[in-house]
Amino acid sequence: MSMDPKGEELAAVIAEIRQRVRARYPNGAASGDVPLPDMTPLLHARDAAEGKVASIGSVNPRPPGLANSIAQFIKRLVSRALNWHVREQVEFNRAMLGCVQASIDALNDSNRAVATLSARLSAMSANADAMQQLNDLRTHWSHWRVEWEKKLAGVEIAFLRSVSDQLNAFQYRVTTMDAGYREQMRAQHANFEAALGRSSEAIQQGVATQIEELQKRFWADFDRIRLEYETIIHAELRAIRQKASFAAPGIAVAPPAPAALQDIDWLKFAERFRGSETAIQQRQKIYAGRFRGHASVLDIGCGRGEMLEVFREAGINAVGIDLNEDSLAVCRGKGLEVESANLFDYLRTLPDSSLGGIVCSQVVEHLPPERLPELVKLAHSKLRTGALLAIETPNPECLAIFATHFYLDPTHRHPIPPALMSFYLEEAGFGRIEVERLSPAMESMPSLAELPEGFRKEFFGALDYAVFARKLG
Repeated sequence: MSMDPKGEELAAVIAEIRQRVRARYPNGAASGDVPLPDMTPLLHARDAAEGKVASIGSVNPRPPGLANSIAQFIKRLVSRALNWHVREQVEFNRAMLGCVQASIDALNDSNRAVATLSARLSAMSANADAMQQLNDLRTHWSHWRVEWEKKLAGVEIAFLRSVSDQLNAFQYRVTTMDAGYREQMRAQHANFEAALGRSSEAIQQGVATQIEELQKRFWADFDRIRLEYETIIHAELRAIRQKASFAAPGIAVAPPAPAALQDIDWLKFAERFRGSETAIQQRQKIYAGRFRGHASVLDIGCGRGEMLEVFREAGINAVGIDLNEDSLAVCRGKGLEVESANLFDYLRTLPDSSLGGIVCSQVVEHLPPERLPELVKLAHSKLRTGALLAIETPNPECLAIFATHFYLDPTHRHPIPPALMSFYLEEAGFGRIEVERLSPAMESMPSLAELPEGFRKEFFGALDYAVFARKLG
C-alpha cells in the first residue's frame, strides 16, 4: 500500500528531525566533564549544499504567461544542451556530499565513543575514590588496632593484678581464720579434757579397782564354765560313740582297731589334719561337674558330708553311707540323706544296675589289699551301663605323702598306686579310665620349689589322685 504525498513528506520531516537530534546528542546527552562538538552547523551546510546540487539543471519558476512559457522552454533547451558539460560537475558535487555525510556519521560515532569513554572514566574515578577510602580505612585500622591491643593488654594486666591482689587477700583471710579456728578448737579441746579429767577423776579413783576385780572374776568364771561345758560335751559324745559302736550292725570294713583308737575323737581329728569343711568342699567341687547328669549317686564313706553338700548345690541326687555315728549326726544336722552301714553289706543289698554313679573319697587306703578288687567288682555290678565311678586316695607317686600326710592317720593300711587302681578297674570291666592328680604338694610344702622342676614333678607332684571310670556293659 503506497503512502500519500503528505504522509511521505511527514515521514521525511520526522527522519530529518531525528537525524539532527542524533547529530547534536550522539549518545543521548553529554555525560561527565568531556564537552562534545555541536554537529548542527555542519548539518546545515550539508543541507544547503544538497539544495544547490538539486537545483542544477532546473529552471527558475516565473509568473505564467506566453513570455514565461517561451523563456522556460528556451532555458530547458539550453539546460539539455549543456547537460553533457555539467554532468561531471554534478556527479562530483554528489560525491562530495556523500563524503560530507560519511564524515558526519564518523563524527557522530566519535561523539558516542567519547561519551562512553567519559562515562567509564567517571566510573573509574568513583572506584578510585572508593579504593582510596578503603586504603585510608585500612591504614587507620592498622594504627587503631595497635593502640587497641596496647590498651587491651594494659586492661588485662590491670585486671589480673586486681584478681591476684584479691586472691592474696582472700588467702590471707582464710589462713588467718583457719589459724584462729584451730587455736579455738585446741583451747576447747584442752578445756574439755580438763573438765573430763576433773569429772572422771573421782569416779576412776573410786571405781577402777572394782571394775578390774569384776573383769578378773568374769573371765575366771567364763574360763571355768567353758572348760566344764567342753568336758560335758566331750563326755557325751564319747558315750554316744561307744553306745553306737556296741549297737552297730554289720561287719567292720577293716579289722577292729585297738581300744585306744576307738576312743579318738575322729571329728576333731578330721578338722585338724584333713582340713575344714569349707576347704574340703572347695576341693571336691570338681566332682559336681563330673557327676552332673548321673542320677542316684552313692557316696561311700561320706564323713562330715562335704561331698553330699557339693552334690546338693549342683542339683545331683546323692546318698551317703558311713560307720562313724558322730559324722552321720553332723550330716543329718545338715539335712543330708545318710545311712549307717558297712559298704560291702550295703552294696550287696542294692539291686544290680541301680546306681547312676559311685564316689569313694579317702576310703580305699583303709581297706585290706585283698578287699579292694572285691569293692571294684561290687561297684561294677551295681552301676548302670555308662555310669561313673570315682575313687580318690593318697598318691604314693609323691614321696612327700609318706613324710607327712599318709601316716598321720593311724587307720591307713596301704597306699594304692594309680597304675594298680587302673588295672583293677580294667579287670572289673570299666573303661574310659582317667587319672586326675589333686592337691599339689608344693602348696603345702613351699620348700619343694627349690628342687629342679623335672625332679619335683616326677617325685613330689600331687598328694592325692582321683581315678574316673565308666561301666562299659
